Amino acid sequence: MHQAAYGGANNNAGNATTNGLSTGNAAGGSSSSVKKDVAAPQYIIKTLKVSMQVADTRKVASAIQHWISTTDPLSTSTGADYSQTGNNAYTVTLSFSVQASLYPNVYSYLRDYSTQSGVKGTLLGFTESVQDVSSDYVDTQSRITNYKGEQARLIQLMNKAQAMSDVVTIEQKLTEVEGSIETSEAHLKSLNSQVTFYTVSVNLQPILDGTPAPRPSVDSGWSIGSIFSSAFAASLGLGQAILTFLIWLLAFSIYIVPVAIIVLLIRKFRTRIVTLLSPAPLLQTPPKTE
Repeated sequence: MHQAAYGGANNNAGNATTNGLSTGNAAGGSSSSVKKDVAAPQYIIKTLKVSMQVADTRKVASAIQHWISTTDPLSTSTGADYSQTGNNAYTVTLSFSVQASLYPNVYSYLRDYSTQSGVKGTLLGFTESVQDVSSDYVDTQSRITNYKGEQARLIQLMNKAQAMSDVVTIEQKLTEVEGSIETSEAHLKSLNSQVTFYTVSVNLQPILDGTPAPRPSVDSGWSIGSIFSSAFAASLGLGQAILTFLIWLLAFSIYIVPVAIIVLLIRKFRTRIVTLLSPAPLLQTPPKTE
């Protein structure tokens, strides 16, 4: 992994890189093999992740921060995290945004930091990711040019339009085009920032004495207190659920009660209608006896 990353550094040194623009001409080649045609600009986004194990992570973090800020005055710190992992031991994570033109210097410095004299440490990981966004960059520029040309054409049509319906239609189309211009320009600005400044992350882990940290004691025995607490919490949860249901029922009663009353009235009315319409039963008179 280190050899592959080292090759990336040689490419950085061999390529003339300015604001993320790589000409792609390899250093060390013979003059007869150099092409006379100018290569198309290449827009590259690079991200570097470094992991080291050192004796004093806070001291090393301060040294790295000072060196990067001195080497690249335009660099910015994009994050820092200090997490205690032991007695006076900290895991430190640093993030920087450095200029693409000075990135090869930062690359070499971090790669060889653990081998410097007086530094007690080990390089655990060194990963560089490279993303070519040349097509996206050029396409976005072309879209912006086309959108602006369409915007100018719509403005001319707007000045010549007389019918109100034409004016409304052109205004709607012009609003869509202007929105597309803003979106494309914001995307281009983001790409330009990423190809001009590269992200560098450094993770520093302490060298521990090898003594395992004591494990927290776990009480697996039966406890009436914990059982009572769990039972009370369960009953409280049930009471809260019932109270919640009653509150919801009360809130919707303004709809439920009128509907129930209407249903009862309809049923009572239907019963009365059926009673009135049904024929009365005939009374049979008993036969007379002589």
